[in-house]
Amino acid sequence: MKKRTELYAGKAKTVYTTDDPDRFILEFRDDTSAFDGEKVEQLLGKGVINNKFNAFIMTKLQAAGIPTHFEQLLSERESVVKRLDMIPVECVIRNISAGSLCRRLGVAEGETLTPPVFEFFFKNDALHDPMINDSHIITFGWANEREISRMKELTLKVNGVLKQLFGKAGLLLVDYKLEYGRFDGEIVLGDEFSPDGCRLWDAGSREKLDKDRFRQGLGSVVESYAVVAERLGIAL
Repeated sequence: MKKRTELYAGKAKTVYTTDDPDRFILEFRDDTSAFDGEKVEQLLGKGVINNKFNAFIMTKLQAAGIPTHFEQLLSERESVVKRLDMIPVECVIRNISAGSLCRRLGVAEGETLTPPVFEFFFKNDALHDPMINDSHIITFGWANEREISRMKELTLKVNGVLKQLFGKAGLLLVDYKLEYGRFDGEIVLGDEFSPDGCRLWDAGSREKLDKDRFRQGLGSVVESYAVVAERLGIAL
């Protein structure tokens, strides 16, 4: 497969077209940002870890019957993925209170949420990814009722798979976001799953091992990502 032109450069990934019109190459860069791009740094080695981390997680999800866009690792920083028609919505699951949920609702950090909280957000950096609901999604034509139902179903199924996977590694899956797209008329998991897009705590000490280390200036960001990868058995 041949890489052709750069299609899009996001905050931490670059998407390239290929000689296959139904496939993209996804490049994971070392760029790291927070607060809608207000804080930006280069963290050496993060792109490599996230690429391999994402491949590992996507493969586990596929084995559990969840359709994803991931096809194969191409290099240390690159993966081949299906070309999806992305839905501009983020699906968020919260198993433990943290982040914006605490700020919005005055909830203390660290409370177990039973059942988990499911939220939709409109993917738009300029608007700071506002929270939305099913009605917004349907009215503005981002997805239909069947697609909304499928996104919820898959997101909750992912939660069951990953809570067990991380739990066996001594980790708490606090929360995470997922993005979906359409491929051959079906809803398929896209984007990535890495410590950039979820919160992971040590189950015993509750030490933060995710992007909050960057957001909160705790340091050792890449090292913490590597600790999580090692616990999961991901070869770096």
